[in-house]
Amino acid sequence: MFWRILYIPCILVIVAAVVMRVWFGKQVVLAKGGQRCKVDVDRWSDLLGTTVNLPTCEASAADLGRQLRKSALIQWRERDSKAARAREAAKRFGMAVPPLTIAVVLFALIAARIPIAGGIAIFLASTALSSVLGILSIGAELRAVAVLCKRLRDSRIFSRQDDEEAVLRCAVAEVWLDSLPPILRWI
Repeated sequence: MFWRILYIPCILVIVAAVVMRVWFGKQVVLAKGGQRCKVDVDRWSDLLGTTVNLPTCEASAADLGRQLRKSALIQWRERDSKAARAREAAKRFGMAVPPLTIAVVLFALIAARIPIAGGIAIFLASTALSSVLGILSIGAELRAVAVLCKRLRDSRIFSRQDDEEAVLRCAVAEVWLDSLPPILRWI
């Protein structure tokens, strides 16, 4: 009975995290990601540096948003390495803990140390904890992307305001898409 009580809060946390990812990430990329954006390649490379290259002067907003986020993360690591390492640790935790929990639970089930309901509850709890850590640590990464987005707005790289807005929204959406543990990303 105790194990089944854990199901409800864990499932609620997982569902809330998935809904936030879909609402702030997937929905934005589906709406704005396919938009073709014209960009000034020279200004783009001046702003983002040599780490991110733009192959042509026109690309989709989703691709440009991904490149913008990647550059923001690189600049963030140089500017505030401690916060960047903390965010990366939360991502690694989310990547490692649920699969390791599956292995431990399987061994415990084989050894008949816990019931099946307990194994499911433990797996849901580890996935919920990974989701919470991913969502709670997202604020620092969003601030890092916002810093570069402000610089991008000031530099007037895009000829149209609509292109600029689509790229900025896709960059923020990419952060949300990467917020969940990999075991939940297929949803």
